[in-house]
Amino acid sequence: MSLLLGLFLILSAQVRAQDPVTVAPNIYKKVLLENDNVRVMQFELAPQETVPWHSHPDHFVYAITDGKLEITDKGKPAVIAEIKAGEALYLVATTHMAKNIGETPIQFIVTELKTISTKK
Repeated sequence: MSLLLGLFLILSAQVRAQDPVTVAPNIYKKVLLENDNVRVMQFELAPQETVPWHSHPDHFVYAITDGKLEITDKGKPAVIAEIKAGEALYLVATTHMAKNIGETPIQFIVTELKTISTKK
């Protein structure tokens, strides 16, 4: 039994650490910019398509199109988010999955923060 629990914990840690570009290259279509401070990605999710479990540091999302997502954060119940084109969201570090429950593709620009600048 303890072996099974240990295996579960190892697999859970791997799920938490999954990079979105690695687990969903068909959804995180392109890395537009990456440097020591940020990573900017193009995201497109077709209707009824699901993004598997993945993790982000603190990040911003800019909606290019309207969309309706079912988002499940690790350890929490799923929530429905209706997002409008032109909307910008700030999200804290998370491990989550998402499904496009709308009828049209959803397109975002996702910007992950790698460091916090202390420059004034």
